[in-house]
Amino acid sequence: MSEQANISLLKQAYAAYDKGDIQTLLSLLAQDIEWELPEVEGIPFTGKRHGLAQVSDFFRILAECQEPREFKPDRFIGQGDQVVVLGHGAYTVKATGAEYSDDWCHVFSIAGGKIASFKEYFDSNKAAQAYQPRGAGAGAAAGKGATRPAIH
Repeated sequence: MSEQANISLLKQAYAAYDKGDIQTLLSLLAQDIEWELPEVEGIPFTGKRHGLAQVSDFFRILAECQEPREFKPDRFIGQGDQVVVLGHGAYTVKATGAEYSDDWCHVFSIAGGKIASFKEYFDSNKAAQAYQPRGAGAGAAAGKGATRPAIH
């Protein structure tokens, strides 16, 4: 496929995601797709997945965990069978109510007219903080609530 055809394929995938049409999105993926996000402790949809069943599970878990307030691909850069997409998003974590936003970079490879691999880069620290239970870490890290030994 040409670079423009690859970009068009990805624009279809993002449009399907934007409409919540995960079945159409999955139909654009190769059966043996490689799917990877940085592994972030406490965020169950991160890490590596392989194949359509695991990627379908990714989208299910993602929807259970957070609500996108904004998710926008801004720029598509194609070269050969690779496409890089730059964008930004804003999310609400359902378990904590915390909101966060970040810029992201998605790197795709296309083979046989299907999306063969996906790798995401994002601000994993912002996401980890938003997924941390309220009050966890902040007070303890600052020493709040901790007792100090008496000075004699």
